[in-house]
Amino acid sequence: MAQSSGAELALLLLGGFHSMVDEVNAELAKRGHAGVRPVHEFALRAVDAGADTASELGRRLSVTKQAAAQTIAALEEFGYVDREPDPSDARRKRVRVTPRGHELMAIGGALFDDVRSRWATRIGPAQLETLEAHLAQLTEHRSFTADDLQD
Repeated sequence: MAQSSGAELALLLLGGFHSMVDEVNAELAKRGHAGVRPVHEFALRAVDAGADTASELGRRLSVTKQAAAQTIAALEEFGYVDREPDPSDARRKRVRVTPRGHELMAIGGALFDDVRSRWATRIGPAQLETLEAHLAQLTEHRSFTADDLQD
């Protein structure tokens, strides 16, 4: 087997990411969640963990406050978050995940688990675990941001 170039490896890794995401997004669309992008679920998880303002979400996602506000607006349009008045500051609105947003996170997580299981069946559970361990080692010093999840 000929050795791949660095560029070929990068394309394989990117292809693996898109393969998983495309499968999950197609199934999410069938289940009433069309138009979802990886950054949406990433943002939902951050909001659910306490990033309830555009400023805080921006810090968590390592994006500008404006980019975070755009993501919040998209999530609100999809019905995944809503805004409620801040009891301590009437000028501020707090973002919270709606039941529909929690549903998306649960379904999305289960769908990624399904893809992982199919991959384990195709290449073997031990090989997939080895691949995951190697990727974790290679990316241990890399922090990921919302920009990494854009399509």
